[in-house]
Amino acid sequence: RATGLSVDNTEALGALSDATLSETDIEAGRFDDAEVMAWRVNWAKPEQRVLLFRGSIGELRRVDGAFQAEVRGLSAALNRPLGRVFQKPCTAVLGDVSCGFDLSTPGYRAELALQSHEDCRVLHFAKSASFEAEWFLRGRARVSSGAAVGLVGAIKRDEIGKKTRCIELWEPMRAPLAEGDLIELTPGCDKRFETCRLKFNNALNFQGFPDLPSEDWVMLSPGQSGNLSGGSRR
Repeated sequence: RATGLSVDNTEALGALSDATLSETDIEAGRFDDAEVMAWRVNWAKPEQRVLLFRGSIGELRRVDGAFQAEVRGLSAALNRPLGRVFQKPCTAVLGDVSCGFDLSTPGYRAELALQSHEDCRVLHFAKSASFEAEWFLRGRARVSSGAAVGLVGAIKRDEIGKKTRCIELWEPMRAPLAEGDLIELTPGCDKRFETCRLKFNNALNFQGFPDLPSEDWVMLSPGQSGNLSGGSRR
């Protein structure tokens, strides 16, 4: 451990076992960023215990039938930018507290049965007229059934062909997919004010500044209308 706000790092070693932490779980990423707590326990009276360490799992590796996990202290969460960013695009994540949009609103997400896939990355579904092309672009695909249940992937491409809808992920799902698995698709947001207003009807909660001047605003020439009152140039 260290004083101050530097990150406390340690390492945990253990055997791979289907009853606890299996090789399949590690490959699927089910324990990425998992919470870790270390206790000092009186084994004669297990209710007598003291919390010694609390943190999360960082890098997780498999080594000769065992696992090797980097454990990061709570101060690791402070190693990221904080505060408000003043920029044109929205800074909120779709569906979070600052966004305020309810992702369970009818007509926005879909749960579709998988027809086929390519390397667990390019997913094919039956064509549906309910959602236009690119509706789920930048959104998420969450597996609802099958061996990969609970895993989530970010959507890179959403296209509609003659007979199928094609969803491409940025990275393959880290567990096997099979025909008939249910995939829940959540819409994406490109952080523009027009998208917030027209697609989600959520303009009041927009967390960006669409009228923020660009960096070259000082080089703008005077208006041609003759109205130099200092009003809006829009």
